[in-house]
Amino acid sequence: MVEPRSPVQTINFVDEYCLLYKKLFLDSRLFQVFKYLHIGCISDLKRKSLPEIVKIVGLNKYQGLRHFLTTSSWDIEKLRYLCLELINFTDTKR
Repeated sequence: MVEPRSPVQTINFVDEYCLLYKKLFLDSRLFQVFKYLHIGCISDLKRKSLPEIVKIVGLNKYQGLRHFLTTSSWDIEKLRYLCLELINFTDTKR
């Protein structure tokens, strides 16, 4: 039996934030790409394009990022729901 891969550790606060969404991604590679996209979004890149994000996170090709955004098996509605759930939870703790 093949052991599932663990996601690569990135920036601590990105890892901690993205961990809240990990249950949405059955494949650890999808979760890793989710983290890479977050790193790209918070980076100081002038253009937040997939080829530029690939460079900053140290990947060779942007096809994995493109696949994640266009044809991957994760559910955007579940992501939105979880995001709103987390915002509401945080809001009620004030």
